[in-house]
Amino acid sequence: MCGIVGAVAERDVVHFLVDGLKRLEYRGYDSAGIAVMSDSIKRVRRTGRVAEMEAAAQAEALTGQVGIGHTRWATHGGVTELNAHPHISSGELALVHNGIIENHEQQRERLRALGYVFESQTDTEVIGHLVHHYYAESGNLLTATRRAVKDLEGAYAIAVIHRNEPKRLIAARMGCPLLVGLGEGENFIASDVSAVLSATRDVIFLEEGDVADVTLAGVQVYDADGNTITRPVHRSDVSLASMELGPYSHFMQKEIHEQPRALADTIEPIMGEGFSPSLFGEDAATLLADVHSVQILACGTSYYAGLIARYWMEAVAGIPCSVEIASEYRYRDAYADPKQLIVTISQSGETLDTMEALKYAKSLGQDKTLSICNVQESAIPRASRMVFYTRAGAEIGVASTKAFTTQLIALFALVGTLAKLQGRLDATREKALLDDLRLLPGSVQAALNLEPQIIAWSGLFAPKQHALFLGRGLHYPIALEGALKLKEISYIHAEAYPAGELKHGPLALVDADMPVVVIAPNDSLLEKVKSNIQEVRARGGEMFVFADADSHFSDSDGVHVIRTPRHVGLLSPVVHSIPVQLLAYHAAIARGTDVDKPRNLAKSVTVE
Repeated sequence: MCGIVGAVAERDVVHFLVDGLKRLEYRGYDSAGIAVMSDSIKRVRRTGRVAEMEAAAQAEALTGQVGIGHTRWATHGGVTELNAHPHISSGELALVHNGIIENHEQQRERLRALGYVFESQTDTEVIGHLVHHYYAESGNLLTATRRAVKDLEGAYAIAVIHRNEPKRLIAARMGCPLLVGLGEGENFIASDVSAVLSATRDVIFLEEGDVADVTLAGVQVYDADGNTITRPVHRSDVSLASMELGPYSHFMQKEIHEQPRALADTIEPIMGEGFSPSLFGEDAATLLADVHSVQILACGTSYYAGLIARYWMEAVAGIPCSVEIASEYRYRDAYADPKQLIVTISQSGETLDTMEALKYAKSLGQDKTLSICNVQESAIPRASRMVFYTRAGAEIGVASTKAFTTQLIALFALVGTLAKLQGRLDATREKALLDDLRLLPGSVQAALNLEPQIIAWSGLFAPKQHALFLGRGLHYPIALEGALKLKEISYIHAEAYPAGELKHGPLALVDADMPVVVIAPNDSLLEKVKSNIQEVRARGGEMFVFADADSHFSDSDGVHVIRTPRHVGLLSPVVHSIPVQLLAYHAAIARGTDVDKPRNLAKSVTVE
């Protein structure tokens, strides 16, 4: 959440800053602003969308060759222009910040005693005044910033400019993502590579505690101890086209329909190597050889992917598997087992709670660490011994779709590999599972073809205020995922339960105004699910059933049925995730909500 962009150039950078902020809109925000250096620091801030701030900048004819920009998601203080970034200290220094400073109140009192006056309710303004205070002592922006961050407790990514150093920008990070983009005679900073793609593909990912001195001539990085250090330069392969909407109405719609290709791309290396440790890195053969249990750590949709993997892991590989919400794991006394594999799942690779959970596991001596991630060289993969990169491509919509299904492919590859290493997967069984993977993109495309029928359902959902999702076994997590998608983009309150739990409480909620969505594939639990459906119908509930082509369901009074393709065995949750995504999307369209930028939510959660 929140986005940072900055530039030092010999040209006007206002257009670059605005364009960069637009490319960061998917991260979630409620206000935006830029500050540039000309003869003095000039700033424009607005609540609402970047477009409103852009119009104000044009009206003021804002120009400058050094500048910083920011999209804010409110934490400390409400959504007001005074709380929007950049913040200015004493008219001389401008600063933007992502993250949360935990000791801001103590620092605020200290700075007030030094004569500083605060205009906002934010923790960010504290950082600006701290840097200004140390600049008054040192006369050097790099020195002042390095001294200021030593006083901070919490997470931050910051960028700062000073009117006395008009061709310089200082950036620093701890716990929040920040990168440097390298140009020809100009350089950039951003919280996401998408923001700099219009100017460069060569980027340096700053590490924890790094401070970067960015000028026209080049970039010098200092580590947390103040030593000069050379960080590797990476060439980004993210396509600008992947960041464009194209013929679709929303990024979520585009990303739902990109899933056959995303799945095929993610499956490709598995088909080439089979279920092999080499899929997960150079050290994987050694690290995976004696795994006795698996602990999966994730948040949100990625957590639901982990729940499905638990079924696979224990059924196919015969290895005990637990799945935990990362923000819970990091705050409990966890049992450490050197033969346990720690798997972290994050689309962005920057999810703060997941990153902190990984750090905690490592502090306990857990050395077998594997990251499943969609973003190359992001923080969580860099902190892990092994990594599997999904090939979903850029995911802009806040509600995760193709990232979720490609995470399932990565987890399936891990299960197959561990099963093989455990001697539980012979050549015949491996070939069968690989054949299932090979056919999966086609099954997903067939599920996408159900969209017209789901659009018809969405009109029935739009006026509702509550919904219930049911599933059993492998498909209970898909019920959870369907409920999450519906509530986060349509704002319809939705809950999910294992269908067997229906009579243990949730059945009390069922009436004609509570639509009940059932995931009902043709598996060993189908007859049990049919019994649960009868329980709902007996209470007057209206049923919406996603069944397989061979499940022998039919429409009847109060029961609506859509048949997905034939049952695809263990990979059925991937196929059944498609209709619940489409249902949420079209229900949101029918209700007129902002599908790609749902209220109060952010794409990349980088604060606690």
